[in-house]
Amino acid sequence: QVQLVESGGGLVQAGGSLRLSCAASGRTLSSYVMGWFRQAPGKERGFVASITWSAGSTDYADSVKGRFTISRDKNKNTVTLQMNSLEPEDTAVYYCAATTFWRTRRMNDYSYWGQGTQVTVSS
Repeated sequence: QVQLVESGGGLVQAGGSLRLSCAASGRTLSSYVMGWFRQAPGKERGFVASITWSAGSTDYADSVKGRFTISRDKNKNTVTLQMNSLEPEDTAVYYCAATTFWRTRRMNDYSYWGQGTQVTVSS
């Protein structure tokens, strides 16, 4: 089992920044890929970014590339999503997730999920 707890959401104006954190506990994460997904009201949950725990290899959705940065801290067992140049379209509940599948963007491939944290970007 892997337990994930997100924090750092909130309200920010367009153009601003937020930093989300995901604290992971439970199993050793060396074989896992950590991902961030988001779900806006009335929309399906979609892939945002992922990072391999061991090598730190990253993948980003086109909509956030160049604005968001995913990273992990092996000492603190945390995954961070730095979000810059936020747009109203980024408003959503953001979820941290973990999978053993390599570089997948499919939600169903992720076995473990956090409870989510709300991000609201005002125009």
